[in-house]
Amino acid sequence: MDQEATPSQPARTEHPERTASPAGHAEKVSRVELRHLRALVAIVDEGTFTDAALTLGVSQAAVSRSLAAFEQALGVRLLRRTSREVAPTPAGLRVLERARRTLAEVDGLVRTATAGSDGLRLGYAWSALGRHTAAFHRRWAATHPGADLRLVRVNAPTAGLAEGACDLAVVRRAPADRRFGTAVVGEERRVCALAADDPLARRRAVRLADLAARTLLVDRRTGTTTADLWPVESRPVTEETLDVDDWLTAIAGGRGVGVTAESTAHQYPRPGVVYRPVRDAEPVAVRLLWWRADPHPAAPDVIALLTALYADD
Repeated sequence: MDQEATPSQPARTEHPERTASPAGHAEKVSRVELRHLRALVAIVDEGTFTDAALTLGVSQAAVSRSLAAFEQALGVRLLRRTSREVAPTPAGLRVLERARRTLAEVDGLVRTATAGSDGLRLGYAWSALGRHTAAFHRRWAATHPGADLRLVRVNAPTAGLAEGACDLAVVRRAPADRRFGTAVVGEERRVCALAADDPLARRRAVRLADLAARTLLVDRRTGTTTADLWPVESRPVTEETLDVDDWLTAIAGGRGVGVTAESTAHQYPRPGVVYRPVRDAEPVAVRLLWWRADPHPAAPDVIALLTALYADD
């Protein structure tokens, strides 16, 4: 053990057709601040400098200075003021659209960076925690009432951790990337998913040898089973599927069989598909994954709770 006076005239006249040099462009960028964008958006939305100041919680002079500095930095006039209204110039309209998008992106960035401070996003690729999912939700809520728990499904090798979609992730194969820390919290037996009318579905359990002549449906990105589970001389033919829904649909249609952790059977009961234990297949380790350089503070509590749940099996 992820400020005063009215806007001043800009220093240069607007020339839409003029292309700035790279150095000039970089200088403009370095002089633009978020307060400039917020001032422009507030003035347009509220209609006056006075109301914009109230919305932003600053003085009217501060709004005026921010707009003047923005126009000075860009070298264009953004707003036209008359005795009756404040209206964007053509350049102002173009900048306004980008300013709104930029502010929304910044807000999203802040929400993402602070998501772990008041909640926990737990990623998974296929089957969450199987039959332990509901119990984990309830126990977490009881012991961490101020930390909202959300389960996030991302069909990726790190179940969304590398993509920034979650704070911690439940995976069922060891990560090759050393940027991630991992802890085994439990084990699950392997089961075979078969079409309901498959002759093997009449059995209470199957063996690997029973499946050697079948087509094995696999998800190479996140699946727990490959042909390597069989001896070299009796490995089944494999066919790749896109995700768990595609996998189940293919199995129900008789295109092949699948071998997976038993949590899949609990998470995805499907008409036309039955699950049978595979007697001689090694179990699947269930792991919690986190960023090694920036471990989430909830990781120890999650490990302890999951370990306790799986120990009750």
